[in-house]
Amino acid sequence: MIRVKRGTIKKRKHKKILLLAKGYRGAHSSLFKIAKQQVLKGLKRSYIDRKLKKRFFRKIWIIRLNAIAKFYNLNYNTFLFNLKTMNIRLNRKILSQISIYDFITIKTILQRVKGIEPL
Repeated sequence: MIRVKRGTIKKRKHKKILLLAKGYRGAHSSLFKIAKQQVLKGLKRSYIDRKLKKRFFRKIWIIRLNAIAKFYNLNYNTFLFNLKTMNIRLNRKILSQISIYDFITIKTILQRVKGIEPL
């Protein structure tokens, strides 16, 4: 039976992990065993943080919309309710961006929404 040597495969595998660990401090970027643990931990954290990022940005959009609605003596809840009753289908992200970059448009939207009284 032929002897199978896996030196090149092992080296390639180690190199891949060490490349992912590039930039880590100390032994975390040079020793395979420790680097592997840190890479796995980093991948886990990046997955979690991608989920938290969505939550964080939604909070920011709501805060911005609440601030702009209060400027026109509306609260956030009635502002969104009236948007839905008027069938204006703009999500929080788009409304937030409009409030930053195009003040005239958000002003007209708020004035139209303010004309409707909640049920």
